[in-house]
Amino acid sequence: MKIIEKIQTLKKCLSAEKQAGKSVGFVPTMGALHDGHLSLVRQCMAENDVCVVSIFVNPAQFNDPRDLAAYPRTPEKDCVLLEEAGCDYVFAPEVQEMYPAGTDERVFNLGSVAEVMEGVFRPGHFDGVARIVSKLFEAVEPDRAYFGEKDFQQIAVIKRMVSQLNLPVQIIACPIVREADGLAMSSRNTRLTPEQRQIAPIIAATLKESRTFVPAKSVQEVKNWVINTLNMKPLLRVEYYEIVDGGSLVPLRRWDDSKEPVGCIAVFCGEVRLIDNVKYALRP
Repeated sequence: MKIIEKIQTLKKCLSAEKQAGKSVGFVPTMGALHDGHLSLVRQCMAENDVCVVSIFVNPAQFNDPRDLAAYPRTPEKDCVLLEEAGCDYVFAPEVQEMYPAGTDERVFNLGSVAEVMEGVFRPGHFDGVARIVSKLFEAVEPDRAYFGEKDFQQIAVIKRMVSQLNLPVQIIACPIVREADGLAMSSRNTRLTPEQRQIAPIIAATLKESRTFVPAKSVQEVKNWVINTLNMKPLLRVEYYEIVDGGSLVPLRRWDDSKEPVGCIAVFCGEVRLIDNVKYALRP
């Protein structure tokens, strides 16, 4: 496994691989890797000749400087995990390598997929995501890129960006990986106190239970039930819960407005912000 910090070095290595006829898969990460990330790496390796993983905590997508400062960073451990998994290349650039001008002011007109949920509560976040992912795609030029469905809205945003920029990369969405108690795996979970860690799985359990109410209860009734149930729990505070169309991310008024309803949530557990989602089946 090669660890590379410079874009030009990475391009040179991958150019040789592509000239040899090899396909390149890519897993962008912000490090602090867990089994969810490694599941993406395994799928990437299974579907491509070469696996590239990036480790870069992107300052442009944090709208809260405290959140950026607190984000966990474990680069040495990450590289050990990736080498054990069989990754071929780790791209671990410094901030100045990705933002040589000091910043990137591009604004992406991503439409409705970026205007709801995270787009409301984290202004500028998706422009930051689009900036770094487009830069990484330019550096790696992958055939396929792998993202976890925990960040459901982010996948929709990246697909929209890829379409707008006409980038020749296939976006692969991979299922959420959960802890044994149901908590969606996240690098942020390491920031939970023992008491918070015991409470946090209630988020996934509540979303799962809400599926049993569909379609007997209305969209608004299910939303209210989820929000009220979680807000009654100690240490939990719902920032938003929306039930949207899985393609357009337009919020639903009625179940029959979508063939793929998805509930997306952001919850503060203490000071740690956790996201999750659930897919609703309208028919058994």
